[in-house]
Parts: sequence; C-alpha cells; structure tokens
Amino acid sequence: MKKTIDAASHIPDFWAELPRPFFVLAPMANVTDSVFRKLIAKYGKPDVMWTEFVSADGLASPEGRKRLLPDLAFGESERPIVAQLFTGHPEAMKQAAELVRKLGFDGLDINMGCPDRAVMKQGGGASLIRNPDLAIKVIEAAREGAGPLPVSVKARIGFNKIDLEWIRTLLAVKLPALSVHLRTCKELSAVPAHWELIPDIVKLRDEASPQTLIIGNGDIETPAQAAEFARKFGCDGIMIGRGIFGKPWLFENLAKLRKKGENPVATAVYAAPLKTPRQKLDVLVEHAKLFERTFKGLKSFDVMKKHFKAYVSGWDGAKELRAALMTARDAGEVKKIIERG
Repeated sequence: MKKTIDAASHIPDFWAELPRPFFVLAPMANVTDSVFRKLIAKYGKPDVMWTEFVSADGLASPEGRKRLLPDLAFGESERPIVAQLFTGHPEAMKQAAELVRKLGFDGLDINMGCPDRAVMKQGGGASLIRNPDLAIKVIEAAREGAGPLPVSVKARIGFNKIDLEWIRTLLAVKLPALSVHLRTCKELSAVPAHWELIPDIVKLRDEASPQTLIIGNGDIETPAQAAEFARKFGCDGIMIGRGIFGKPWLFENLAKLRKKGENPVATAVYAAPLKTPRQKLDVLVEHAKLFERTFKGLKSFDVMKKHFKAYVSGWDGAKELRAALMTARDAGEVKKIIERG
C-alpha cells in the first residue's frame, strides 16, 4: 500500500508549482477520455488535465469499478492529471478516492456543478449546491480517502440564482483550487458566463482562503481569449472546454512558451496554430484508430462522431465529408471515406 501512495504523491502539491496564470483542460463526459487526452498531450499540452467525470458510487462497487476503470486510464505524458468524481454519498467518495490515490493520480476533483438530471438524482453534481452541509461531508470523505493527494472542487455559482455564499462555503474548507463555472445550474449554457463576478470571488478567496487558486470557466473558446480574460479579471487559472473540440493542438503554442519560460498572457503569439484541412484529417484518422484500439468492446465507435463534426469544418466540401463520415462504423471506414475525398 505504501508504495502505491508514494507513487501517487510524487508531486506533493502540484497546484503550488503551477505558473500564474495557468491554463487547463475541462473535464467533459465522452470527450476528454484517455484517447483524446493522449492526443492533446502529444500535440499541445495544457498546464493541467482532468479526466472525464466518473461516478464514485459506481467505483465503490466491484462490478461498477470494473466497468468504469477505463474512464480512469491515463498516461505519464498527461501529468499533472486530476481524476474527477461525482457523488452525494460520502462513504462512496471515500472508497473511490482511495482508488484514485492507488492509481497514481496527481489530484482529485469533485464535480459539484453538473446539471445533468441523472447525476443530480444520485445526489451529485449541482444538487450539492442546495445541500452545502452534505457537500462539505463529501469533501471531507474525499480527503480521508485521497490521503496526500490534493482535493479540489469544480462548481457553479448557484442553483436557481447567483449565490456567492455557496462559493464562500466552499472556500471555508481551504481547497487548493476551486474551478468556478460562471453560470447557475438553471442557466445551463443559455446565457453568457458571468465573468464580471470573478473579482468578487477573488476577494472572497483573499478573505477566507488566500491559498486557494481560482479557476474561471465558461465561454472560453480560444487560448487568446483565455489569456485576455486572465489578464482582465485576475483569476489564477482559466479552464477551456468546448474550444478543444476538433483541436487537440489547441495548447500547442502554450507548451512552446512554457518551454521557453515566457508568459503567455504577455505574449501576443499565444493562440491556437492554424491547421490545413489535410492536417486536421490526418489527426482525425489517428484519433479514430487510437479510439478503436483502446476502447474496442468497451465503448461504441459512435462516440467518435461528435469529434467528426468538430474536425471536419471550415472548408469547401467539409459538410459533405462530415455526412459521409457519420456512416463510418470503424476506423478503417473513416480512413477510406477520407481517402475518397
């Protein structure tokens, strides 16, 4: 047991070692799986990666754990890598956190913002906004199970309305990092994210828990926009979600700037590199082959179709090619359709 724990804590507090501001990849179900993250790490790694969110309740049962373990697979190139879990049951969180520690993750994050009804029905995700006492118990259970791993939280700014007291409640437990999706649960993604609230949240942080890093999330599509918002609103980190679709190279220039020791916020060239249609299609084929090799018998190849839509756009004939790709049943067919043009 000790050997496993030591392996998991090879970065005692990676949050404290990050540059400011830092840029991270959002956890997205059936998007940021181990295959897509492997490509992102290859073509342009952000400062931190998250897994897809995974049910702690499922991981706490032998049968569920066997089914869900592929969602917690990761490679060394993805570090620092944070496992994200959801549940409304402290004991399940404790058991799942123990597993996360044994698997060698760099951190554990608790999803307290997902508005999906199935997730909330289980007492997880955004439902915890309405039950802050239970939210704290879940955090405490995660810490007990995770041992030396830092436990962070991703949350929204309220349930039916903006509620900064909820944010204050989370800050009171001295988290190493708090990612804030700047919409309420009720708002979903139907309104612009309330980035104007970040200065107020930072002020609350300074009063209650100065060591907690504030990560802003919502509506950020490009690295250039991320750098602008970090500079304008003063958060410690920026989380990008939808902007990564079809662009595993989104953080390529960030990785280059980090290697040179330059500040991306002060560097005008911090933007996603442009790729030709041929380059995009080559990566799409690589993605499809890796997905099939990794998840055959575990996930439907249809999961790849949301990626087809993202990779294949922005040039004449893209619409027709997308339509053809939607009929593909495996990576071999993807390659043949693309070669036919």
